[in-house]
Amino acid sequence: MIDGRTVFAAALVTLSLAGCSPPVPREQTASCADLRAAPMVHVAGGSFTMGADPKYPEEGPPRRVSVKAFWIDAHELTNGEFARFVAATGYRTVAERAPPALPDAPPEMNQPGSAVFAAPKDGDPRWWRWSVGAQWRHPSGPAESIAGREREPVVQIAYDDAVAYAKWAGKRLPSEAEWEYAALAGATALPEPIDAHGTPQANYYQGAFPARDLALDGFRGRAPVGCFKPNRFGLYDMIGNVWEWTSARAGPGGGSRVIKGGSYLCASNYCARYRPAARQFEERGMGTDHIGVRFARDAAP
Repeated sequence: MIDGRTVFAAALVTLSLAGCSPPVPREQTASCADLRAAPMVHVAGGSFTMGADPKYPEEGPPRRVSVKAFWIDAHELTNGEFARFVAATGYRTVAERAPPALPDAPPEMNQPGSAVFAAPKDGDPRWWRWSVGAQWRHPSGPAESIAGREREPVVQIAYDDAVAYAKWAGKRLPSEAEWEYAALAGATALPEPIDAHGTPQANYYQGAFPARDLALDGFRGRAPVGCFKPNRFGLYDMIGNVWEWTSARAGPGGGSRVIKGGSYLCASNYCARYRPAARQFEERGMGTDHIGVRFARDAAP
């Protein structure tokens, strides 16, 4: 397996993930749906135009694709759900393990931890930093806890951590085509995620990135699942909130996978990747504080 730190160490500033300010604690929003017992949603098979309305070269060209019927989680995997998996199995994520030594890396990158976004400041223009001790229980580092935030999507899980959970739960990662088909929910393309009154309908970055997140959607950071209206298939947060792993390979050697959906760090003035066609490539050996996952399952023939 390719160690994601190798790429990160070589490109701390240019890591290809849109970013802004780190999450801050907040109370659960009363209007958020209680999805603790939400079932998977059955999605009937069909054909659609994948890569429709591309904004970046890697999203196109638009092409006609068919998918078979499948099941997909109604929402992103939460901290509470991942905690139950860890309690049942004793699993330790990639970020919690002692990493292989990287002789040319900064010393901190040879300690357990992960990639964390922080807004640039005077004297330190970096957007991404290696935070020793960052892992799913402490997404931005030891000072941040997920206590009381069980309904937020779990982050700081690498691709192999997602695969381990899927195996335990009897599920699998969705293909890129399945994910995009489910996100479109029968539409040909999705407009800017705002309603007729200009109110954001997803958790993404409002304001001029990276200067200030206005948090017009009600959140400066990750939102609990179910705080925005579901799409026509009954799926929540298919765009925004956190990026989601898929099974799709990217790049030579299979060391990267495709992530979909954008996150709370995507801004209209910077990347606008909160669209079904948007895709990013992420090293499978490393998570970040804005990448999560939801799972799929084959439908009975």
